[in-house]
Amino acid sequence: MSAAPASQRRRDLGVYGEDLAALWYQERGFEVLDRNWRCPQGEIDIVARKDDVLVFSEVKTRTSNSFGEPFEAVGPAKQRRLRRLAGAWLRALPAGAGRRRSFAVRFDVVSVTPEALSVIEAAF
Repeated sequence: MSAAPASQRRRDLGVYGEDLAALWYQERGFEVLDRNWRCPQGEIDIVARKDDVLVFSEVKTRTSNSFGEPFEAVGPAKQRRLRRLAGAWLRALPAGAGRRRSFAVRFDVVSVTPEALSVIEAAF
């Protein structure tokens, strides 16, 4: 039996990290509204809501910290992209599905390694 290709292992690792992150939000009373939401401009890993707080979360999973902490991969360009994607997600809501509600919007970054899961709330 051959090992899975590197691209499949990376996808599996990403799914593992996103599963842990989604569970973290759910354990804290958030409803996960979307996972891996895609549009032509990119993808949002997790969209969650608790009361009037809407969270757009970027999840970074690594097998080690050899190249730095996972959250360090979320630089200014990635932050700008996530903001644009959040706007696209909000515009894609069907009429009457909370479009008229007012939400506080928060951008989190979740770092996952074999040793720890850490969430930087309101990271940017």
